[in-house]
Amino acid sequence: MAADTKTRILETALELFAQRGYLGTSMSDIAKQLGITKAALYKHYASKQEILERIVERMNALDLERAKAYEMPETEPDNFAEAYRNTPVEKIRAYSAAQFRHWTEEPFSSCFRKMLTLEQYRDPEMARLYQTYLADGPVEYMAAVFRGMTESDETAKQLALEFYGPMYLLYGVYDGAEDKRQITSMLDTHIDRFIARMESGCGKADAP
Repeated sequence: MAADTKTRILETALELFAQRGYLGTSMSDIAKQLGITKAALYKHYASKQEILERIVERMNALDLERAKAYEMPETEPDNFAEAYRNTPVEKIRAYSAAQFRHWTEEPFSSCFRKMLTLEQYRDPEMARLYQTYLADGPVEYMAAVFRGMTESDETAKQLALEFYGPMYLLYGVYDGAEDKRQITSMLDTHIDRFIARMESGCGKADAP
């Protein structure tokens, strides 16, 4: 029961962070939303910072679970090139679609994305998290994937930008769209066209 309560606190707090921002939400706000006293809330979490830390831990666990589910290699920088060298294209396609669903359809992850988007310009830690999860981090991840398929690091990075850029844009389009299925269809088309381009050899750098 205690574990269920702690989970409910995290989810409720994150919903508020996504609506009001992390800085704009107090422990009192969280307790009120939950229908409990502030003292009861402090029995589970010592501070709002601790709640944020547990949220980040859960996000990291979800990332790891998803990578394993789609048989994608772990993202240790020292092993990037070798780990991704033989990653099948179909795995990249399936994993990329799953990533989009993760950030748009799953309530916990979607709220996390919205919180970081709200707070990235107001708090250095939030800016760092934003870069890690939604900006530089995904680009570097995809560059690692493409590095084994191209002739140079520069080409891999450019391909990562070309691949991830439209996905990133579609997060915001998805949020405001009435027909969500249309947006996911646009994503599928983007992924399929990009993969077709890679398979045809158009994404490879010229040999030196």
